[in-house]
Amino acid sequence: MKKAVLIWGFLMVLLVNGLFAQEYSIIDRRAIKFFEDGEQFLLRRQLDEAMANFQAAYERSSDFFEAYLRHSQVLLTKGLHQQSLEIAEKGERRVKPNKEVPFKGRFGWLIVQVYLGMGEFEKAIEKLEESSAYMDDSFKASDSYRKSKEQLDFISTHLSEPLAITKERLEEPLNRFRLQYFPVLTADSKKILFTKRDGLQNQDNEDIYVSYYDGESWTEPQSISQAINTRYNEGTCTISADGNILIFTSCDTPDSFGSCDLYLTQRVNGVWQKPANMGKNVNSRYWDSQPSLSADGSVLFFSSNRREGHGGNDIWFTERLSGGGWSEARNLGENVNTPKDEVSPFIFFNNEMLFFASDGHMGFGGKDIFVSKFDGKEFGPPMNLGYPINDHNDQLALFITAQKDYAYYTQNAFIEGKPDSSFLYRFKFPESIDLGEKILVTEGRVLDAKSGKPVDAKLSLVNLSNDSTMYEFRSDGKTGDFVMLYPDKGISGLYVEKKGFLPRIYNVERDSLKNRKNLSIELEPVESGKNFVFENIFFDFDKADLKPESISSLSRLMKFLQEHPEVNILIEGHTDNVGGSSYNENLSLKRALAVKEYLMKLGIGENRLETVGRGDKKPLKDNETEENRALNRRIEVIIL
Repeated sequence: MKKAVLIWGFLMVLLVNGLFAQEYSIIDRRAIKFFEDGEQFLLRRQLDEAMANFQAAYERSSDFFEAYLRHSQVLLTKGLHQQSLEIAEKGERRVKPNKEVPFKGRFGWLIVQVYLGMGEFEKAIEKLEESSAYMDDSFKASDSYRKSKEQLDFISTHLSEPLAITKERLEEPLNRFRLQYFPVLTADSKKILFTKRDGLQNQDNEDIYVSYYDGESWTEPQSISQAINTRYNEGTCTISADGNILIFTSCDTPDSFGSCDLYLTQRVNGVWQKPANMGKNVNSRYWDSQPSLSADGSVLFFSSNRREGHGGNDIWFTERLSGGGWSEARNLGENVNTPKDEVSPFIFFNNEMLFFASDGHMGFGGKDIFVSKFDGKEFGPPMNLGYPINDHNDQLALFITAQKDYAYYTQNAFIEGKPDSSFLYRFKFPESIDLGEKILVTEGRVLDAKSGKPVDAKLSLVNLSNDSTMYEFRSDGKTGDFVMLYPDKGISGLYVEKKGFLPRIYNVERDSLKNRKNLSIELEPVESGKNFVFENIFFDFDKADLKPESISSLSRLMKFLQEHPEVNILIEGHTDNVGGSSYNENLSLKRALAVKEYLMKLGIGENRLETVGRGDKKPLKDNETEENRALNRRIEVIIL
């Protein structure tokens, strides 16, 4: 529909400027009267009446070129490309090139636009080359000609290097409705959510539906939850990588700030809670929709037509605050946003690659899909994904799986240029398009070691080199299940924490957690005599000075002691068997004391901290390999 609006605007410019008002190609007054009546109908947007008059004009006077042109233009406005082409070609055949050169150029230019609207790119390129000689210099200097020529050059380049993709419609029981669109999947690609709409009218209801992949096929789609779907319109959603946070659009609800707002709900013990409006920091009194949440749930991207943008719809973003709220939304900037429309953002799972649809950047017509890469400070200039991912139609709602294997999207079906239905499709995502760093997936369960029951725990992936939390996830309180996605970079530690339990601390690299399936994490309740290995405490060889990479674990031990003020601990130092026993015992004690002193600097009372050096007396593994010796060089914490 956007293209029709643009073409209508072009048509209005022609009318206002009186392109055919001075002289006509014929002198038949009755034919001219038909034409001018048609112009009046056109100004009142009575398109059918206008076309009837234009047709009557050239049927009365077969060389009335202006009438052919205008009739064809109106048909193009309505999206009736084939009929528009037939009228334009019929008029062009009447032109005598040596006598009526300007009309030869005008018909050629119009046919180029029709071919572009049909997606007949090669024909459009060929027609422009053929007609260019009949266009005068002033027209070729116009902004309209320059932009179309630039677009056709762009299209020609991409046609010479097409992407090898095959688009496939998702099989039943999916696509059983007339309208389903904006697909999103969880990180494991086993759950798909989409917006389902009952019909094409404004009053037709929108809801969020979900289907599960059972290993062979998708289950029958069903409403996601009665707590989410209401008598209002809910749709265009995003879900966190672990499937526990859902943000969606709801329109015209009683507590909304504008026409459509963003709402958030969490799944607790397997049940979706009552959604809450995300508040005035995120929503405006305008249209706010089409959210995309980063894999760790820390950044939300969305589209909005609020007036503070660059024009039309822009991409905006908001960041989750430490207290649980959201920062004031900010515009993503002019690298991405243009005076036209940017919509349907999708942030890939590595938080670096942002995909979005736009008709403001150079493309194939309508809205194309673009990708912009985050360089650590801002998102850079967008790149068009190319042909045939993009074509003459509007492309929207691209979603790429964490495994980088498939891209899911919506494809519309049209009748007489108007959307009639929409269905869910996918294609294998081309390896030639860079998606950034490799994505790792770790899945498993968190359980109570004593009772075997599931635990709702926080799992934090931390960059040990600078003590920055890269991602946070939660295990499901009903099942204990968790899914973590994270980029393959840096030295990282995994911290699993729940009040009332001893923390579990891992080193992702050393403990081989990358791409693990069915990782079982058992949390010990806080009880006297319980102990845990204090991972990610680093010392230089033969020294007791704490390395900077140790700060992350020390901070979490401090937090544990603050949350459990009744707990006192014994800090045990251990070494491998390299060196004498007496020396190792002394070194291990110094290392335990270094941990104690650091905790005291953070405010933990000395009376709560005891230390001992065990040297090489209590190895976890034999000392036959360097890998085992590394495991034996450790700090343990024991509850007193």
